[in-house]
Amino acid sequence: MMPYFSFSRFPLLFLLISLFVAPSCALSAQPVPAPVLAAKSWILVEYATGQVLAANDPDSRVEPASLTKLMTAYLAFAALKAKTVTKEQLVRVSTAAWKQEGSRMFIEPRTPVSVGDLIKGVIVHSGNDASVALAELIGGNEKDFAAMMNREAGRLGLQNTHFMNPTGLPHPEHYSTARDLAVLASAIIRDFPEYYGFYSLKSFAYNRIEQFNRNRLLHVDSTVDGLKTGQTKDAGFCLVGSAKRGQRRLVSVVLGASKDDIRVQESLKLLNYGFKSYNMMRIYAADQPLSEFKVWKGAEKIVGVGFTQDFIMALPNMPKGKEPKIEPVLESRQPVLAPLVRGQQIGTLTLTIDGEPYGSFPVVALTDVPEGGFFGRVGGAVMLWLKNL
Repeated sequence: MMPYFSFSRFPLLFLLISLFVAPSCALSAQPVPAPVLAAKSWILVEYATGQVLAANDPDSRVEPASLTKLMTAYLAFAALKAKTVTKEQLVRVSTAAWKQEGSRMFIEPRTPVSVGDLIKGVIVHSGNDASVALAELIGGNEKDFAAMMNREAGRLGLQNTHFMNPTGLPHPEHYSTARDLAVLASAIIRDFPEYYGFYSLKSFAYNRIEQFNRNRLLHVDSTVDGLKTGQTKDAGFCLVGSAKRGQRRLVSVVLGASKDDIRVQESLKLLNYGFKSYNMMRIYAADQPLSEFKVWKGAEKIVGVGFTQDFIMALPNMPKGKEPKIEPVLESRQPVLAPLVRGQQIGTLTLTIDGEPYGSFPVVALTDVPEGGFFGRVGGAVMLWLKNL
């Protein structure tokens, strides 16, 4: 495909695009070396863009332990949003939920408990009993709830995740990865801002027993507002964290640390690295044309092409002259035929960094282009036929 494109017609475009970096990939050139953590795997993600700022073995399947409860809470939030349950709704506690081993919020069969308190029990207490009670309420039973978890995992694009229960108790077919857990945490923040505040609760008292949030990042850094810890013998000590400083939010995942103190300090090290070593910048403004593509059979002969939303990216703090070499290629979907609707994809912007493929981004029509009149359509059809001879 040959694009109708010329940098000479848009002298500022090359400068803008030369700064553009793609989401979901780590930069080949970094401002300072990413930290090496005392953990098995980890990942640091820029929430607004999905960029991976640092990672080690992020796609290795591991036992997620109680990080599983991120999905349990996600489905509970979805039920609240759909109004199939309410926070005030009272739930009868089953014997199966009451008898759960491991961390608990100490619910009892003789005392109904509200959905809101169960969610707090899942998030703050990491309660296995609360997780099973919610699973039975929303899914009918643990098995059907696990099927719901896996359907949602598929919808969210968690490619290396499979759930067998709502608690994270060990099972050979129960696994996830650092990358998938970062995607899940980001989805919670994005999809349920009205409920995300549950994750910043530092303590919760139920049944006259107060328990403190196991996410000790909340207690050592005021910018941290989530999310969840997990720990088993095989999983080690794990932590999914998120912090917001100014307008920026980062999501960190640290898996397989040897101690609670280590997962906290390594998570904080990772977050501090991201905030100090990168800055956010608007790279390309919404509705500003990158170029113009020729339109066939349209009332207009050309259409501006670009993005309908601002592109913001985390850019490394690099010394002048040390920036990575970024090369853009803009391609149109030939032929571009009317009618066109604003926002319709008509091309792709592909980037390479230091000669390596980096990412591709859809570019869209910035205005509507209706079909031309009869003679315009016929003339366009003839010209297109001659062009393709």
